[in-house]
Amino acid sequence: MSEHQEKKATPKKKEVTKLGGCIAGALAGCAAVTFTNPIELVKTRMQLEGELSSTKGTAKVYRNPFQAFALVYKNEGLRGVQKGLIASYLYQTGLNSCRLGFYEPMRCWINSLVFPKRDPVQFQSMGVNIFVGVATGVIGSVVSSPFYLLKTRMQSFSEQVKIGSQSHYDSVRQGLKDIFQDEGVRGLFRGANAAILRTAVGSAAQLPAYFFAKQQLEKLGNLKDGLGMQLACSAFAGVGVTVVMNPFDVVLTRLYNQKGALYKGTVDCFVKTVRSEGLGALYKGFVAQLLRNTPHSILLLMFMEQTMSMVYSAEQKFGVGI
Repeated sequence: MSEHQEKKATPKKKEVTKLGGCIAGALAGCAAVTFTNPIELVKTRMQLEGELSSTKGTAKVYRNPFQAFALVYKNEGLRGVQKGLIASYLYQTGLNSCRLGFYEPMRCWINSLVFPKRDPVQFQSMGVNIFVGVATGVIGSVVSSPFYLLKTRMQSFSEQVKIGSQSHYDSVRQGLKDIFQDEGVRGLFRGANAAILRTAVGSAAQLPAYFFAKQQLEKLGNLKDGLGMQLACSAFAGVGVTVVMNPFDVVLTRLYNQKGALYKGTVDCFVKTVRSEGLGALYKGFVAQLLRNTPHSILLLMFMEQTMSMVYSAEQKFGVGI
């Protein structure tokens, strides 16, 4: 085979610019959270119920995710189950524009440094994938932290069932303004260290798990790269994320929702939660988390495939990155 034929036989991988990747990641995150925001709200309230108190012998208001969703809908209607959606959009934009947009460029760059004889695009190293997942997750969590804080407070507020600290904001703008006026810049980034841990752990599991599952299925040859493979790999990634991330998520929810100085920091929140409620408290809302993370991972990574394709087509049309 001639050099010309060999080049022709190997199709060029569709690549978008770094800005294009950020835009595609943000769009994918916003599309996914539109569907998963209600179960995120349920998970938040279940994690806050019984905060720092023994719940033995006490009837729970939110007994399971399905009953909790029905109760929220009954008391607060459709707007109630979609509380914090705009804040969720802003959070997803900040998080995924960094986490998904920077993932491939950073992975390829590190591959070219660590494995110079390998194709940096095609080669998959679990160690590199995990490191890049953590690094991009940390960047995204810092950028998006104020919006996650606001989302948590908006979702926890209820006039009918009062759990945890209650903060009422009529809008995202008012919420950010009030937090800044009452707590300053530090208040906007309250709990950011817990957010870094949560997102780093989740990112370390999600994208590497997705690409690991995809690589294994490609080796087996039972599924072709398409909707079926994306669905299977995303589901696998969603379960993995839930198992490793739930304890950090419980702590993050409580740190963000608190007023005053109930917790001095991440470690203090871990210690007080376990001491007051037992180890099981770190897995409060686990089923809701699973019901949120699995479809969110599926939708996010499936939408990412589509938004990357859309952005690539747009960039080709306007001659960007060529």
